Amino acid sequence: MQKLVLKDQQLTIDGGELVSYRLGDHEFIHQKGDPGWGHSDTEMFPIIGPTADAGYRVHVPRGNAILDQHGLLRELEYQLIHHSDEAAGYRKVYRKGTVVMNSKYPERSTIQRLIWPFDFEFEKHFQLSEKGLEIRFIVSGENDMPFMLGYHPAFKLYTENPVVHTGQATIRIQEIMEQGSRALEIPDCDEIVLKDKKELRIRSQGFGHFMLWTEVPNMVCVEPITYYPYTLGQDQLHEGFVHLGSDRMEFGIELIPQI
Repeated sequence: MQKLVLKDQQLTIDGGELVSYRLGDHEFIHQKGDPGWGHSDTEMFPIIGPTADAGYRVHVPRGNAILDQHGLLRELEYQLIHHSDEAAGYRKVYRKGTVVMNSKYPERSTIQRLIWPFDFEFEKHFQLSEKGLEIRFIVSGENDMPFMLGYHPAFKLYTENPVVHTGQATIRIQEIMEQGSRALEIPDCDEIVLKDKKELRIRSQGFGHFMLWTEVPNMVCVEPITYYPYTLGQDQLHEGFVHLGSDRMEFGIELIPQI
C-alpha cells in the first residue's frame, strides 16, 4: 500500500487502486465496506460495457475476443514502477492469447476464461499537486490495436441532495439511480462538477465523454469514457473502438477540490 501526501492532501493506493483521497478530514472516495459497490476505482479496458448478450464475444480484426463486462484489464495485477512522496506509477502487461481467469465466474458470469488477441501494456500514474490530483493512463501495444478505455472511480456522498453539473445540465443523484445498471450518458463532455458537502471538479483529457452510475444514494461513479457502450447492441461493440497508433496513447483525469 502506497501513501502520497502534499500539505492537506492525502492519497492511499492499494495495488494500483485509489482507495482514499482526503483533503484534511474530508474523504472524497467511496469506501469498499459501504453500500453500493465493492471497489473504489477500476479501469474498463479494452472494452466498456456488458457482453453477455453477444455470447461474451467481441469482434476484432483477429477474430473474436472473449471478454466479460468491461474487459479483462481489471483481472490483471498492477506492478509498482515508481513511488515518491507525491507520485506513484503502476503497470500491467498482457501478452496476446494469454488466458485470464474470470473472477465473476461462476456466481455472476457463465464464462470462465477471457482472452484478447493483442499485446499491450497499461500504465496508471498518480500525481499530487497544489491544485489537486492528476491520474494519467498510458496505453501502448501493437500497432492498430482496437480498444476502448473508461475510468470508473466512485465518490462518497454526504448530503441529502448532491448534484452533478455538466455545463449543460444539473443532474440529481435520483436521476442517475433511475437508470439502474445502465449508466447515464453525458456525451461530448470533458468537465463535470460534483456538488456535495464539498465541491469536486473532475476534468478529463482524451476521453471525450462521461457516464454516471449509482444504485444507492451514498455514492456516485463519474466515469470518463471513450465510448458509451449502449449506443448500439452488444454484438456491435466493435463500432466504438479507437485504434492504437505506432506510439503510445495517453489519457488523463484531474480531481480538483474547490476550497
